[in-house]
Parts: sequence; structure tokens; C-alpha cells
Amino acid sequence: MKIAVLGGSFNPIHIGHLALADEVLGLGYDKVLFVPAAAAPHKEMAFPLSAEERVMMVSLAVEDNPAFEVETCEIERGGTSYTWDTICFLEKKYSGVLEGKIGLVIGRDQFATFHLWKNAGKLSEKCTIILGDRPVQKEDENFSNKAKGDYAAYSETSGSCFDPKSEPLFKDAVFLSNELLSVSSTEIRARAAGKKPFRYLVPEKVFKYIVDGNIYGK
Repeated sequence: MKIAVLGGSFNPIHIGHLALADEVLGLGYDKVLFVPAAAAPHKEMAFPLSAEERVMMVSLAVEDNPAFEVETCEIERGGTSYTWDTICFLEKKYSGVLEGKIGLVIGRDQFATFHLWKNAGKLSEKCTIILGDRPVQKEDENFSNKAKGDYAAYSETSGSCFDPKSEPLFKDAVFLSNELLSVSSTEIRARAAGKKPFRYLVPEKVFKYIVDGNIYGK
């Protein structure tokens, strides 16, 4: 079985995440694991939801596609969520069926800071790095996640100017030519809190969960 991993806060998960995962399946992967972070090392979450709420939204989003699955190892592990630890865990978990290297999906907003990740060099050798594009958007500061530590030196604008083909860590990476969907979790949080339309930016079940629970209006 060929497995790829797509991690994130998923606050909330949206159609852009799902479309990106679908593109990854097109590379020949049998399963894409969506891995909600317990606590990301590079950002402070805006509108911090409980792990249970974020896992529920991911579960609702993927339940109709047998090739998509929610993996809760980072939530169960607790503390700061490092991709290195997750990949090592998944290699053991799927040791009997895993075919080749695990695919690690990274969005454009993470390209310029990948070298700051825990064991970035070893991670680029252990995994097949899959680089997915995404549009750069001007987002509402009141609803945006805040970069922290060394990551604060890299804005999304500088990340958009970063040339991943010049990064030695990406020398063996796979570059996706995925469709750019102008949607972000920040935008959805802002729209939901402001009672503006966002129904078709997320899966229907996720939309109902957010609205019924007034998730971003608390």
C-alpha cells in the first residue's frame, strides 16, 4: 500500500485540502492520511478549537471516500506535533503493508520554512516530499494564525517568492500541478464568525457541523 500524509490544524478542513489530497491520489497513492496536529510548532492557532472538534470535522469530510482517512496519532501523542515523530510512528504502524516511502504533502506556505522542521534533512530522505501549490491570499489578521519562534521571520509573502527548486532538501521532491482554489481556513473562520456565506467552501457535513455548533461564533 502506498500511503501519503497531509497534516495541518484543519481549523476547519475545507475543499482545498480535499482537492489537494485527490491530486495526490493521482500520483498512484492508495491512501491519504489526514493528520490533525495537537499543537503545531510553528504557529499559534487562531480560534483554537478542541482536538475533538477538529478531528470530528476531518472525519466528516473524509468519511465518504475510502481512500481518505483521519489519523489521530498526533492528538493522542499530545504536546508539540512534529512531523518526524509522526512519520516514524506511521512506518511502524504500516510496516506490514507499506510500499515504498511515505509521501509527505507540503503546501506552498510551508516551502520556505521546511528547513526549520525537526530533522528536516532526514525527513527529506525518509519520505517522498510532495509539493502542492496554493494561492497567496491577503487574510484578515483577526482570524489568521500567528507564526512563532524562528518561523515568524518568514511571512507568507516571502514564502510565495521562495523557489523550491533551489532548495537542496527538495532535490528529489515531486511537484504537483494542482488546481489553485482560492479558499483558506482563515477566510472560513472569518466568514462563519461574521455570518457570511461559506457553505460551498467546505464539505456539506462540515458546514452543518460548524453552523449547528456555532463553532466560530463562540
